[in-house]
Amino acid sequence: MADDEDPRPAPGRWDDERTDVLGEQWRARTLHLRPDAVTRRTRVDPVATLVRRVPDADAAPTRGAVLYLHGFIDYFFHPHVGDALAAAGYDTYALDLRDHGRSIRTGRPPNDTTDLAVYAEELDAAVRLLHAEHDVLVLMGHSTGGLTAALWADARRGLGLVDALVLNSPWLDVRGTLFERTLLARAVDVIGRPVPRVKVRTVAPYYGQALHRDTGGEWDFDLAWKPHAGFPVRAGFVRSVRRGHARVARGLEVDVPVIVLASDAAGPHRTAHDALLSTDSVLDPAHMAQRAHRLGPDVTYVEVPGGAHDLALSGPVARERYLHEVTDFLTTRLPAD
Repeated sequence: MADDEDPRPAPGRWDDERTDVLGEQWRARTLHLRPDAVTRRTRVDPVATLVRRVPDADAAPTRGAVLYLHGFIDYFFHPHVGDALAAAGYDTYALDLRDHGRSIRTGRPPNDTTDLAVYAEELDAAVRLLHAEHDVLVLMGHSTGGLTAALWADARRGLGLVDALVLNSPWLDVRGTLFERTLLARAVDVIGRPVPRVKVRTVAPYYGQALHRDTGGEWDFDLAWKPHAGFPVRAGFVRSVRRGHARVARGLEVDVPVIVLASDAAGPHRTAHDALLSTDSVLDPAHMAQRAHRLGPDVTYVEVPGGAHDLALSGPVARERYLHEVTDFLTTRLPAD
């Protein structure tokens, strides 16, 4: 997000809440967004979806709210994270960005953008809604959502919109060989502007298969919204991500406490193997460790032994460690709502 962008939340419209696909304790509302570049091509306007956990009937007053931001080929299907945050005194909200998960619409390409900054519209709108009920607000981002959250928080610094940033395996640099990270990345950057819809790679299915309950995993998620083989990875998307990486490499100035959490090891990302759920088999935690402290002046970095790429979907021991580290950070670093 450019520093000179208008930081004011978009006016926005939203539908009344409805019961969410996660069940009776979850509600969702559709946020109607302004026409974007895809609208000009498809004549279908974008939407985002704000999901919230309904507090337990006997819940004490909350300390604040956490807004969850998913990654690429992803959406929010983590009710156990909401339960853990509720136990620590936080209301949980999640944002399915335009063209992801609940916000996918026929006629619009899923999970595709040529500019990560476009997501500022729905982030601004969601934050405005949450501030109507909460004084303390935490932004939690996973993978590409971690990169997007960091760039957004940097562009909105000084405005007091969020009080902390929690980043779960954020995508701070590209993974691959030296050739892929240099010459190939530069080539994609060149073609990404004139021909952004060119498909440049596919996503290996193994990590998703290891997660899903129908293929031996623990988790149930909609394969139309999070398919094992993913959605096409296009040049314009990669170009935007790489430009975000470059901004992180130069250094951001996020002005709230940040915690970056990552697995303690990288696993092969293009083959099936036995450690898919006990290593990061999507990104490289070494990149996160190298760049975490370029996010701002107050950054805590935590390794989670045996963690998967999405630490919240790790095996039980690593998952509990991750959730403990997050809730402990929030409890010790933030004031009550």
